[in-house]
Amino acid sequence: MLTMPIIVLFYHENGLEMKDVLLLQSIYSLAIVALEIPSGYFADVWGRKNTIIIGSFMGVFGFCIYAISFDFWGFLIAEILLGFGQSFISGADSALLYDTLHDHNKTDKYVKYEGKIISIGNFAEAVAGIIGGFLATYSLRTPFYFQIGVAALAVPASFLLSEPKVTKKAIPSFRNIIGIVKLSLHDDKKLKWNIIFSSIIGSATLTMAWFVQPYFKALNLPIFWYGILWTGLNLLVGISSLVAHKIILKINQIQTITAIVILISSLYIALSQFIFLWSIPFLFVFYFVRGVATPVLKGYINQITESEIRATVLSIRNFSIRIIFSVTAPFIGYINDLYSISIALLCSGIMFLVFGLFSIIFYQKAYINLSLKGLKTSTK
Repeated sequence: MLTMPIIVLFYHENGLEMKDVLLLQSIYSLAIVALEIPSGYFADVWGRKNTIIIGSFMGVFGFCIYAISFDFWGFLIAEILLGFGQSFISGADSALLYDTLHDHNKTDKYVKYEGKIISIGNFAEAVAGIIGGFLATYSLRTPFYFQIGVAALAVPASFLLSEPKVTKKAIPSFRNIIGIVKLSLHDDKKLKWNIIFSSIIGSATLTMAWFVQPYFKALNLPIFWYGILWTGLNLLVGISSLVAHKIILKINQIQTITAIVILISSLYIALSQFIFLWSIPFLFVFYFVRGVATPVLKGYINQITESEIRATVLSIRNFSIRIIFSVTAPFIGYINDLYSISIALLCSGIMFLVFGLFSIIFYQKAYINLSLKGLKTSTK
């Protein structure tokens, strides 16, 4: 992502305010939401590789539109295309990984390998941060031209993927999709609260990603430093993703999710109160937690999900993240423009703390109830 270190500046150069930026990202999230679950189900029925190929082509078209657009409406069309493309990839990619490991009897290594993939992606984005920042010295639009070429690399890469063996395929049926959604968000309490908690944390980390550049701007940092710091943040996510599987061996599941909520919300609040150069390390700690949280929380969901519905369930998780983000982001962006970035970050921290702790109560209750149910069954 060559464009990420300067994308907010690019939006501002083309006449968008922060509320417009987060509205645009909210619409992008809704575009993902529109096809997220159907595309995940498509992956379970017709193959994860096929959906990833479709998503890769859409990504190329989306960046082509971006490169030739100069206003909100042009960016909107590009974001919708990119959202559709992302919906075909998300869920299918992690399901393909988990089932590939299942073929080789290595599902216990999922968090390790998911962490490696996230790590490689963030190392790549770290390099892209430097290159994108350099390209932006020519113009803020230049990184978008090169981004088309980067996106195009995904097309041959997707064709080279190998489809894992799945013991049982999902049956093509709209009723079956509804059944999986009902199972994931209602019937299976463990799965339900794993998805809800993971979605809250995913939305929290996604929101912060869109506040990094405004935060740098509030610090009056030169554009040159944007790429360097963005590189550092992504390198840290890459490193923490690599060690995530070791961290979760030291503490139990409830302790892990509680620590994630408290750290993320506390760092939001700390960044809201201290907008100084010396407060940049708070951002680095936040991104370290982000790198640990993503593979760990996906791993928890995969452990309790059947193979034939895995891509659909992971798509429901991504769907939930985008729904939360699309509702909260425009509100936070409006607060930022009306008051200040400090108030916006403070509101975000309090909001995600309340949502996170609330979900943990039901998360823990679901596991306790299941244990009690199992105990009653065994005594019978």
